[in-house]
Amino acid sequence: MSTEPLPPRESMEFDVVIVGAGPSGLAAAIRLKQLNADLGIVVVEKGSEVGAHILSGAVIDPVALDKLVPDWREDADCPLKTRVTADKFYWMTAGTAIPLPNIMMPPLMNNHHCYVGSLGNVCRWLARKAEALGVEIYPGFAATEVLYDEKGAVRGIATGDMGVAKDGSHKSSYTRGMELLGKYTLFAEGARGSLTKQLIAKFSLDANCEPAKFGIGLKEVWQIDPAKHKKGLIQHSFGWPLNNSTGGGSFLYHYDDNLVAVGFVVHLNYDDPYLSPFDEFQRFKTHPSISGLFEGGKRLGYGARAITEGGYQSVPRLTFAGGALIGCAAGFVNVPRIKGVHNAIGSGTLAAEHVAAALGAGRANDELVEYENSWRGSVVGKDLYPVRNVKPLWSKFGTIIGVALGGIDMWCNTLGFSLFGTQSHAKLDRGTLDPAKEHAPIVYPKPDGKLTFDKLSSVFLSNTNHEEDQPVHLKVADTNLQKTSEHDVYAGPSNRYCPAGVYEWVEETTGPRFVINAQNCVHCKTCDVKDPNANITWVPPEGGGGPNYEAM
Repeated sequence: MSTEPLPPRESMEFDVVIVGAGPSGLAAAIRLKQLNADLGIVVVEKGSEVGAHILSGAVIDPVALDKLVPDWREDADCPLKTRVTADKFYWMTAGTAIPLPNIMMPPLMNNHHCYVGSLGNVCRWLARKAEALGVEIYPGFAATEVLYDEKGAVRGIATGDMGVAKDGSHKSSYTRGMELLGKYTLFAEGARGSLTKQLIAKFSLDANCEPAKFGIGLKEVWQIDPAKHKKGLIQHSFGWPLNNSTGGGSFLYHYDDNLVAVGFVVHLNYDDPYLSPFDEFQRFKTHPSISGLFEGGKRLGYGARAITEGGYQSVPRLTFAGGALIGCAAGFVNVPRIKGVHNAIGSGTLAAEHVAAALGAGRANDELVEYENSWRGSVVGKDLYPVRNVKPLWSKFGTIIGVALGGIDMWCNTLGFSLFGTQSHAKLDRGTLDPAKEHAPIVYPKPDGKLTFDKLSSVFLSNTNHEEDQPVHLKVADTNLQKTSEHDVYAGPSNRYCPAGVYEWVEETTGPRFVINAQNCVHCKTCDVKDPNANITWVPPEGGGGPNYEAM
């Protein structure tokens, strides 16, 4: 550990600082400049470039994009080219896929007005729009610290130091981080953001809401035989390979030039410590109705990311002195629709309008209560409210009964009432694992390297890279607790819930040793959610590290 006195940070002042160049952060930046071209706006992004850490299905409802960039369909540079032409739902058993008639689906589940594409490429396009308006975007810099003024209000963020060795000493490349100061700071870090967690705790933003809930989403992009490609077809399923007590499902989207996005979501409130979301995803692709699609195809990309699933009742208070939460940092994903991009853009736009109004009135570093008070009546709140009971009913009653009850409740909500009121979520996801002695180990088939794959070859496709000589960014608070509880009681589920092979329990003559392969980390943050003792904390590594998704 270095004992050298740290040099002072350089600082830069802006009207608004935005943390995260995802859809919500970029939407906020664009909207602020549309409202007042003279505002100084900066967006800081931990990925090596905009889009490098962006992962989504993605079927995008254009409702919010229509407001933000009304002429996007006429923009030849916009990457959203494929409109949904067919929308199918299936209940899966081990050998069959049973179609569910679209007429059974509530109108809000209709996808025919939506578009399929790469959200990473959409963010790259939005970044170009923002920069053309004068927004400054700094990729490759991780926001690692919230800065406060003497009254306790947020006054900006600091980026992480670069060139710190694993032992804490300063390498010859050492560079001190910078302070980016703003009259308001918007946090658009996505699900389970590290600074967002701190803000929620410091300001008790979750004091009056249900517990946050999460899923893990895994995705591959394939280029398939043109004869099998059905551009604009999307399909979703639930059921096999998951059992009735484990929530989740699949997506399969045909788009662009013979591309297919295939993915799998597992709700992180599952109870079996032997379950591996990654291996369930690989097993899903072997279903007789699915596997033939990929014959002769080539897997181009892989990634994984935590997804916010708490919905309407889990949204924390969004505002505090000096800043606000937007996008998935706030938890605006619509779980049954498997969509969050429209609400990310919508919340970023809404927050920007209130920030611009506050700045116009000469305000700074106070609480944007107008944003907090308005979101429930906005298109974002109106999108989430009718589906608020789907996740808790699914969790309480299992897939078959829970999904049926959730569907009934969505239909009732279209008529203006609910049979269930507003259901609670009960436990945090880390509290749902059973002791390993209550379950039998799951033996997953070995990957064949053609349709199914292992974790390490998948991580290779994510272009993940970290400077190896840096402090480990996965912090274990109590190594003894990890052994006595995570290993001895739960049989080491970190080895299975991590989709990137980061965690290993290595059996040695002196006993099991916990190994963290931090260089494999794809920044999904599942460990930060699912560790049964909340003993693992994800913090940002050196800026620019992590996955480098090309078109996810």
